[in-house]
Amino acid sequence: MTLLLLGFCGCTDEVIDYNDPDVDLFVKQLKDGSYKTKGPDGYIEVPKFTREDIPKLLTYADDLTIIPSFPLPPVCTYFGTKVRLGECMLWIVESIRLGQYASLGCKMVYADATNYEGIYFLSNEEVHDAAKRYRFWWENSQYPQTQWTITPCYNDPLCGSGYRWW
Repeated sequence: MTLLLLGFCGCTDEVIDYNDPDVDLFVKQLKDGSYKTKGPDGYIEVPKFTREDIPKLLTYADDLTIIPSFPLPPVCTYFGTKVRLGECMLWIVESIRLGQYASLGCKMVYADATNYEGIYFLSNEEVHDAAKRYRFWWENSQYPQTQWTITPCYNDPLCGSGYRWW
């Protein structure tokens, strides 16, 4: 009886609230391949993160762990290469910044990429550079724009990097 009771205690699944997600639990589930939260339309998708979640999402931006899968937008037909956790966290931040999906996949490529071939994907070092750019953008977006801060790159973390979302 005791073994049976212990077996049941170890099988509780932590559920992510789609509308009020926990970043740490989301990352844990992405890493172990157990993420299965469905959105309002019944598809497994990224939960509804907000600007308030950006600092926590950015703490994972340098994590280059290859994750088993990532919940791409339902309209995406690309199921290609392995995905890095940090790059996906940056994709979520970019999607929050834009107010829509950053792209149909959580991969950054060189700005002049003509297709989705691996030769255009960013290296680990370049993903770290992109993470640094997103942190810089976030830190500076906390301050109001003035006539001295108005630049073409004020609200675009990848501006001038040679990277873009595919």
